[in-house]
Amino acid sequence: MFGRLGAPEIILILVVIILLFGAKKLPDMARSLGKSARILKSEAKAMKDENKSSTTPAGPPNTDDSSQRTIQAAPGDVTSSRPVNEPTDTTKR
Repeated sequence: MFGRLGAPEIILILVVIILLFGAKKLPDMARSLGKSARILKSEAKAMKDENKSSTTPAGPPNTDDSSQRTIQAAPGDVTSSRPVNEPTDTTKR
């Protein structure tokens, strides 16, 4: 009863979405969602690569600016790139 969505139900859902958000904002929302997905994917890959290459023992964090990474939303998109500050361990043990 509730598990089957046919063409009329899908069309009704799309009409409600267009009425709620407006036709002009939907492409911007989709673009933003795609950009967020690319950033998430690149961060997950960077974390995976970082875990594979971290064979050295843990020491104090490196504070020189040459090791600062940059996140880019899309390849070649320099307008939205931003530097990332690595988290530091501030807890006292």
